[in-house]
Amino acid sequence: MSTRRRAREIVLQLLYEADVNGTRDAVSARRFIKSRLQGRSALSAFAEKLLTGTLEHRDQVDRHLSRLAKGWALGRMAVTDRNVMRMAAYEILFAETPGRVAVNEAVVLIKRYGDKNSPRFVNGILDRLLKEFEANALGDVGEEDVIQDNDG
Repeated sequence: MSTRRRAREIVLQLLYEADVNGTRDAVSARRFIKSRLQGRSALSAFAEKLLTGTLEHRDQVDRHLSRLAKGWALGRMAVTDRNVMRMAAYEILFAETPGRVAVNEAVVLIKRYGDKNSPRFVNGILDRLLKEFEANALGDVGEEDVIQDNDG
């Protein structure tokens, strides 16, 4: 198993806990991450940033997921599905992880922790989010930027 995948599994556990019981304090979360990742500092830093970012941007991510999950309220989704998508959506929208990697990692996680219908559901929503994000990112380039690049 890739080490970042293991970090994502640990973050998923903390996101699940936060969703069901409320968020634990930062010190306790950091200890949990370090103990599960056996003190590997670079991996622990990745996991901490992923957890913090997902929690900080949860409302914004939830708005995107709610809009894209036609006919599904976030509260009706399985807790695992919802939190795998939150984490991947955070990576797509705000982190440096390539979008396709975020989607693929989410599908691998949900195959392991979700039910038999979860991979297709999660992949469908995240794929729409990624396509929308990529289209908007490309749409940010102004006409004069394109002309300048062609002339340059």
